[in-house]
Amino acid sequence: MDKKTNPWLILGVIVAIAAVIASFTTTLLMLEKKRKDDEELERYLDCSIQ
Repeated sequence: MDKKTNPWLILGVIVAIAAVIASFTTTLLMLEKKRKDDEELERYLDCSIQ
């Protein structure tokens, strides 16, 4: 029983892994940008109060 691996299955797995990695990367970048924006807003408000 020699089964040949389907190349479309391998391609599908690779694409699925790439999609998961891309979504994690996007989430991390968005969180980092939000953190920087919050820090910048806090700095601006501190300076405008003084």
